[in-house]
Amino acid sequence: MIKINENYLKLQAGYLFPEISKRVNEFSKNNPTAKIIRLGIGDVVKPLSNTVVKAFHDGVQELADAKSFKGYGPENGYGFLRDAIIENEFKGLGIEADEIFISDGSKCDSGNIIEIFGQSNKIAVSDPVYPVYVDTNVMAGKTGASDGKGKYAGLIYMTCNEENNFIPLPPKERADLIYLCSPNNPTGAAMDKNTLKVWVEYALKNKSVILFDAAYERYISQKDIPHSIFEIEGAKDCAIEFRSFSKTAGFTGVRCGFIVIPKRLKGYTESGAEHSIHALWNRRHATKFNGASYPVQKAAAAIYTAEGKKETDEIIRFYMENAKIISEGLKAKGLTVYGGTNAPYVWLKTPGLTSWAFFDKLLSECNVVGTPGSGFGPSGEGFFRLSAFGHRENILEAIERIKTKLNI
Repeated sequence: MIKINENYLKLQAGYLFPEISKRVNEFSKNNPTAKIIRLGIGDVVKPLSNTVVKAFHDGVQELADAKSFKGYGPENGYGFLRDAIIENEFKGLGIEADEIFISDGSKCDSGNIIEIFGQSNKIAVSDPVYPVYVDTNVMAGKTGASDGKGKYAGLIYMTCNEENNFIPLPPKERADLIYLCSPNNPTGAAMDKNTLKVWVEYALKNKSVILFDAAYERYISQKDIPHSIFEIEGAKDCAIEFRSFSKTAGFTGVRCGFIVIPKRLKGYTESGAEHSIHALWNRRHATKFNGASYPVQKAAAAIYTAEGKKETDEIIRFYMENAKIISEGLKAKGLTVYGGTNAPYVWLKTPGLTSWAFFDKLLSECNVVGTPGSGFGPSGEGFFRLSAFGHRENILEAIERIKTKLNI
């Protein structure tokens, strides 16, 4: 008799997006003429830029020519892309090209990284949080059962609320693995250098590892907000960083990202023996991943050309203008709003309603779909996320509907 991984049966949060679809479908069935505008999903709408597309085509054409054809590539990524990343993302920070591992996206990396860490580690997550951090640890058996209210036994939940500006503070108890996301999904909050310095000092003191998700770093506009945790002294001894091309260059359907693991970073066996985390991930990566495709990596490298940078900046500027429109419109309506400055997400406080009650109200009165904050963790209750990833005409129409039709 085949046995299943019963840890999957603990999962509680998988209801979020199916429940959203269920409610939207039911509303559409009862209101067939309603034009529904979706501002819930964090997916891009702008097409790949011309420079990226040309590089993509060039890569495909090379594979069509016997003289330039390539089979299996290096699992960790082609040198031309890793070198471009170092030159453009980490220059002067002491990161080396062989500390970059090219992948098919940071979502996969942030879930897969836990394989190289032991079962006894205490894991800390922000609350609210990107669900992948929690769910992958549940699947791997690194937590206990759910309490039925959104929390799993064994996890340390770092509450992020209005009182601390949605910035997680180091827990009083020792955490071994710490998930930090800045700029944050879903709240849009971003950590300044002083805050990250406190976290690095905490990790060094406790021999912890920070798993730093910087997928939205290109959206940072404030000068005092670090784009990389490696801007903080000591971080190469206690941190791993995740990066993505999905939201910066429209690669959600292309799939490419990378993870940075310094060779100085160490982990320990139960007996206290020291081992290289870089070496462990290198072994895991080479065993379970055959590398991102050559044309995709060619396209990713094109982002770092002069024209590619210009095009990417234009795309990011477009989405952040959307965020400004959403934020200002909601404030004009009298709602309390956060985020939208360093991230393409606007985090609003629901006016005396639960997250799901506000979802239903927004859908029925304005025909607009967002994401209930409670779906990101218990501390998300009473809040709501709207995404700036949308067509401008839809953004403008959605905000106009909210301003004129939402009864609050």
